[in-house]
Amino acid sequence: MSVKVSIINRSHHALPSYSTPLSAGMDIRANLEEPITLQPGERRLIPTGLFIALPEGYEAQIRPRSGLAIKHGITVLNSPGTIDADYRGEVGIILINHSDKAFVIEDGERVGQMVVAQYSRVEWNETDTLDETERGAGGFGHTGVK
Repeated sequence: MSVKVSIINRSHHALPSYSTPLSAGMDIRANLEEPITLQPGERRLIPTGLFIALPEGYEAQIRPRSGLAIKHGITVLNSPGTIDADYRGEVGIILINHSDKAFVIEDGERVGQMVVAQYSRVEWNETDTLDETERGAGGFGHTGVK
């Protein structure tokens, strides 16, 4: 299944693309005039030069890249970040350095993944009781087995 999304590319990089035929996310690249150094514990908004118009009923989720996370401790701070269908500003990625070493982000570096997904809107049905389930109110490891 595919969905058409309008995009303005003010970066000097190719449009986001899927790395393999079954990839869920498209790599997003940093669009920088000069490298950015993320110090340990520092967070920064990384520009992409991309502007999108999603159709109603869709969102774009910005997720971390596993390679940056495992190799360098770099991740998306508000993961997943949500881009709503009515947002028209530049797509930015909030990165944080969880390592103990500075990390340099170069222009064109793949800094996140974008997953476009459908969502449902909720109509609340306020009530005094909920239906019973086997799990009930158990949570936070309640269903785990040893």
